Amino acid sequence: MGDKDLMDQEEIYSKVLRAGRRTYFFDVRSTKAGDYYLTITESKKFTHDDGSFHYKKHKIYLYKEDFASFREIMEEMMDYIIDEKGHEVISERHQKDFKKEEEEDTNAKKDDDTSTGNFTDVDFDDI
Repeated sequence: MGDKDLMDQEEIYSKVLRAGRRTYFFDVRSTKAGDYYLTITESKKFTHDDGSFHYKKHKIYLYKEDFASFREIMEEMMDYIIDEKGHEVISERHQKDFKKEEEEDTNAKKDDDTSTGNFTDVDFDDI
């Protein structure tokens, strides 16, 4: 079985959350034994002075036996933050990240309109 076949076999269900310069990928995957587990990947875009960019990725593997405890602690932590800081409060630093990403997206769209480059805008939901 080729690498692509193995990858197709492993990916079961996916969702994407775009959040400024960060994107979160939630993927249900299958073990060789046919059991399911969850991967959560944070991908953060970093732009260099010359306009080029790269992504840093961090991944968490979460297995079924840990779901209940993980959910309990995650909800406790999120409730704590909301109780302490409210729903809509975003730090000044993170507001800049969101604005910067929006500007980059706008500039990229302008460039796409006038560009004859070989790049295609692919939405992961379309795959």
